Amino acid sequence: MALGPRLDLRQSQSLVITPQLQQAIKLLQMSAAELTAYIDQELESNPLLERDDNGDVETVAEAFSAEPTGDSGAVDATAPLDGRSTPEADYNERDYNGNDDPTVDGVNNADEGAGAFSTLSLPADSVGSSEGPNLDRLAADAEDLRGYLLQQLNLSAIPAAARTIGAALIEQLDENGYMTTPVAELAALWGTEAEKIEAVLAHMKRFDPSGIFARDLKECMKLQLIERDRFDPAMEAFITNLELLGTGDLKKMRDVCGVSLEDVQDMITEIRTLDPKPALKFERSTDETVVPDIIMTPLAGGGWRIELNPQTLPRVLVNQSYVSEVTRVVSSKEEKQFLNERLQAANWLVKALQQRAETVLKVSTEIVKQQEEFFRHGITHLKPLILRDVSTAIEMHESTVSRVTTNKFMETPRGVFELKYFFSQGLPSAGGDGAMSSESVRHRIKSLIDQEKADSVLSDDQLVDLLKAEGIDVARRTVAKYRESLNIPSSVQRRRAKALRF
Repeated sequence: MALGPRLDLRQSQSLVITPQLQQAIKLLQMSAAELTAYIDQELESNPLLERDDNGDVETVAEAFSAEPTGDSGAVDATAPLDGRSTPEADYNERDYNGNDDPTVDGVNNADEGAGAFSTLSLPADSVGSSEGPNLDRLAADAEDLRGYLLQQLNLSAIPAAARTIGAALIEQLDENGYMTTPVAELAALWGTEAEKIEAVLAHMKRFDPSGIFARDLKECMKLQLIERDRFDPAMEAFITNLELLGTGDLKKMRDVCGVSLEDVQDMITEIRTLDPKPALKFERSTDETVVPDIIMTPLAGGGWRIELNPQTLPRVLVNQSYVSEVTRVVSSKEEKQFLNERLQAANWLVKALQQRAETVLKVSTEIVKQQEEFFRHGITHLKPLILRDVSTAIEMHESTVSRVTTNKFMETPRGVFELKYFFSQGLPSAGGDGAMSSESVRHRIKSLIDQEKADSVLSDDQLVDLLKAEGIDVARRTVAKYRESLNIPSSVQRRRAKALRF
């Protein structure tokens, strides 16, 4: 048999994911913020796209509608995309009518350092260097902790070189307001003597808030007690042996402090009024308010209305008048090719956004159907639900449902929930007449622990017995796992904390 090149014609089938399909999948799992950023990028790169702010320009996308589904009521969804004549609510809403009317449940003060400022100095090459403090940046925001401390530093009657060290120390504070970097390490970094840094640090420990610039929790409490004139020898012994408080051994604490048991209780009460993290009250919240993608509201006649939130629903269209105008002036082959590519990309994006809106609405409506008892009666009625249950009901792939429920939030009469929240594994009931959602079991465990008294703290074994009495068959290790996921201490730690009233 001779060897040599030849041409063969063969037929085969293969699954090809086109770039457009890949991008459609990415669009489906994008959060509202990510989708907005993506749309902004497309508007900048594609001159044929236009944001539909007033509906003056006709879109090339087709309207879609969904027929009623389910046995419990009618579901109606229409989404005409002609912004010239259709209100936004008609574009993105869907009604789900149930059978019943929904019910909604509602160190020391270190004064000796004050006289050392006249001798403080920094090497000239360290002031304003890349390793030194940035005074301009600190002064730019006087409302945060560092700006607040810098204001106090600038009002201090100390030399400029000392203020430079002070500004650098402000930069070294951690999120709790502690100075955790060793002074010797800072001295080597800044090229100055450790004694000079210690002198400035001793002065700044008197700044507000009290306890700032402490090296650890004990010193933080010590500084606050000194300011209150409550740092007597007994309290000093108490702070020095603060770890005894965690063991709950009040008798040993009494012997160490040399006071009565009643005095130990008073000192515990005093400690409770201190701020262990003085910097946190100045910290600005970086949490962004969650804007729901879906809004669910009860209907007057019973049932629910599920609609997409217009604020998270970007509306873009193709400016057909601009396309016609440009088409008349382009002449070269390259220009025509570019125009066709941009037009195809624009048309695809509009249709992809349509499909995304329809899919999100379809999945959300099915979740509401599946979890209707939760919305009517509360978390104890949250049923076990997996992706396959929803995907089978709406005839979509599980991966599609998974992408839709990622980073999507729904506003309901019971609060705002991520769509993933409604999916949980089931735990068998003791009577074998169904299963309970793991989330509802967590809620019940927390409820039982919240109701326990100081003299009858519930162990994990006792929680298992109580849950079984309520028809919830759960193992002890599962109870422990759920308790830890809720950040609830063990029964021993809870009993100790209740005994100390701390």
